[in-house]
Amino acid sequence: MSAVVEPNRPASPRLPLLLDAAGARPIAWRGRNAIDVASFLGDVAAIAARLPERNHAINLCSDRYAFLASFCAIASRGQTNLLPAARTPQTIAETLVAYPGSYRLGDADCVLPSLGKQRNAALPLLDAGQTIAIGFTSGSTGQPKANPKRWGPLHIGEAHNIAALVAALQLAPGKVANIVATVPPQHMYGLELSILLPLLGPFAVHAGHPLFPADVAAALAEVPAPRVLVTTPVHLRALLAGGQHLPAVGAIVCATAPLDRELAAQAEARLGAPLLELFGSTETCVIAQRRTARETDWRLFDGASLRPQPDGTLVEAPWIDPPVALQDLIELRPDQRFQLCGRHADLIEIAGKRASLADLTRRVLALPGVEDAALLQLDRPDSMGVQRIAALVVAPTRTQADLIDALRAVIDPAFLPRPLQKVDVLPRNGTGKLPRAALLAWLEERS
Repeated sequence: MSAVVEPNRPASPRLPLLLDAAGARPIAWRGRNAIDVASFLGDVAAIAARLPERNHAINLCSDRYAFLASFCAIASRGQTNLLPAARTPQTIAETLVAYPGSYRLGDADCVLPSLGKQRNAALPLLDAGQTIAIGFTSGSTGQPKANPKRWGPLHIGEAHNIAALVAALQLAPGKVANIVATVPPQHMYGLELSILLPLLGPFAVHAGHPLFPADVAAALAEVPAPRVLVTTPVHLRALLAGGQHLPAVGAIVCATAPLDRELAAQAEARLGAPLLELFGSTETCVIAQRRTARETDWRLFDGASLRPQPDGTLVEAPWIDPPVALQDLIELRPDQRFQLCGRHADLIEIAGKRASLADLTRRVLALPGVEDAALLQLDRPDSMGVQRIAALVVAPTRTQADLIDALRAVIDPAFLPRPLQKVDVLPRNGTGKLPRAALLAWLEERS
């Protein structure tokens, strides 16, 4: 079943599911066992044969290989993968309502007797204009929004990620690098770096979704060099603090939240590999990179352009149609490099004074004993009509009172958190982000 072509619209070219379809090439790893392309294509065909005739599938697979095979099976049937920002029953129920007739697909649906045995399956070709996935924003600044992704533009955009990593790894032609990722494949960063890379570049991916330092170390040990660690600042900080012996890594990739230069330098020294920080969004995919330990400016991918706006930045690129307006504020250099200056929604004003939530959060995190923190501006004004700042702080060795006292020395009184609540852990999602709704719910429960 092929994608439906809109009336009066020229048929789009057809592009292969895999750019390197050599049957013996490894595309994934289960533990120390390689899964080659021939077996993978057989698995895709076996799963596709069992799918119902629908338009959308909510892909909930947590096993990364099951996700990879089912993602391709769904696309090969001309259907669209729905990738919700969370796996909660409420989020799934809302997605089913928003896309009537859609169905759910999980790890159990991809365990078939035929998996790995069919080795003569044809290589699927997909229409370049086919919407193969709909990603949803994380909701960190509001309600999640749907973002359709077409196969042709994903091909174009992913070429830049591939080129950046091949250069960082100094990967020789014909060689394959092996990815271990701590981020879920449903997130756009996880999709690009752990699903599209094996499909469109010289990469294979570990089937696991390791989070704890010992699990990350074990997963890295199960795949041969050269290895690529795809992670987030939150996961990276925990990994470096874990103290485990880590196998040699060829490159580290980090995204989803700002990464400070000190942490990037620590990671490079500990793992002995260059760290590339990527900048992008669910709406745009990755558009820029930097080696954070050595540079502060971001380097745009070829073909992308930025136009600063009063309330953000307009992003244009061949793989982005139409152009996307981001809330990120930038300072554009003459050579098209740029520096991030925060987000429009991040800027707050109280009593005629302005501040950045990101900067305030950084000041809280810099306090001795603070392990994690989140700040946000409340929706409801207080009795004085002021929308105060609230904070959730993980600091086992500090009291609420001495945290407030310490903050008086580094934060203007107008922006002191009221309330500041100590918690054991923050409600971070699979990529380390903090959805605003989750933070507000926690504050409400503890008020």
